[in-house]
Amino acid sequence: MTDFAFLAELRRRPDVEAPNLVAVDAADRLLLDTAAKAVRKASHGPTVAVIGDAYGALTLGALELGARDVRVHQDALLGERALAANAALLGRAGFSSLELVPELVADARVILLRLPKSLDQLDEWAGLIAAHAAPDVTVFAAGMVKHMTLAQNEVLGRWFGEVRAGLARQKARVLTARGPQKSGNMPSTAGAAPSFGVSRAEIAAFVQSSWPKTALIDPPGITVSAHGGVFAGASLDIGTRFLLEHLADAKPDAVTAIDLGCGTGVIAAALALARPGLRVHATDQSAAAVASARETMQLNGLDDRVMVVRDDALGSLPDASAELIVLNPPFHSGTTVTADVGIRLMADAARVLAPGGELRVVFNSHLRYQPTLRRLVGETRQVARNSKFTITSSVKGDR
Repeated sequence: MTDFAFLAELRRRPDVEAPNLVAVDAADRLLLDTAAKAVRKASHGPTVAVIGDAYGALTLGALELGARDVRVHQDALLGERALAANAALLGRAGFSSLELVPELVADARVILLRLPKSLDQLDEWAGLIAAHAAPDVTVFAAGMVKHMTLAQNEVLGRWFGEVRAGLARQKARVLTARGPQKSGNMPSTAGAAPSFGVSRAEIAAFVQSSWPKTALIDPPGITVSAHGGVFAGASLDIGTRFLLEHLADAKPDAVTAIDLGCGTGVIAAALALARPGLRVHATDQSAAAVASARETMQLNGLDDRVMVVRDDALGSLPDASAELIVLNPPFHSGTTVTADVGIRLMADAARVLAPGGELRVVFNSHLRYQPTLRRLVGETRQVARNSKFTITSSVKGDR
């Protein structure tokens, strides 16, 4: 058994660090142990890919096992940056970060994958692997048992002929999938009859037609595009819907606005459609969200008026440069509930707001963000409240 002692040195930075937030967990360790033999066997070339690595444990573990030219996709930008920082700390090299494209898994024989919260995200990942990895690919997919469901096995079973669950260890488990699906078990579209003996090219065409998903959200009359990992998918979550109902009076004289944590870009699109003279900047650290938001702008003819950027909060923007920022903050880091993520976004919004600028936020009322907003931004008032959500308006002072 390989000694992965270096894993104890990994950190989450620049992501939020707290006693209840870890950079490596039991699922990472079990996955590396389970896949070790297969990774060593595939170490003669660039045949190992990693998907969903949180902070670098799987990528750096694969390198420790002898893999070369490891290709890795992490949805979160902070995860990418943490991997880079941890690799530099340990003096490791030999990996490249890629978008969720066929080149990521092309001809890969071993895939190390952390099971995501979203079944849609798992479906998009599994379809890409089935279509473009080597025919003899083995997928090792791990998670903590409390976050795993039989539905994950079913999703993998749509794309692979064999899905096997391993024994649990320290409340973690690995699913192993083999045999990219080429038979009637491949999903069929629009209720069509299964097609037996389909080729890899046909699988690839099906994957391409399956993602992203689109839907018309009316109101506000916006066509949304959604990749598998984006929050709320091709629908409108109730917090955002509530916020849209109370957005018309937000800094009405603003000529620049930011949709911070934009997801599919619904808020950015709504602002741009309602205010033709407004310049809108949409930002998210999720690769799936940014891809979705860009496609949403294209579908609504707004790609020349809304700039969508993958960013760590508002890291690419200068101080005091925005007049209006709109935020529906997350209160999870991975599967851990924490208010720290939202507070970090609010702090950066306060930095970027110009004096007199407004930060409009919707949040679950139990989080009680008002004192934090007054401290970080300035004068804060309640705009609206219902049984679950609160909307506030905070105005940046001259301090």
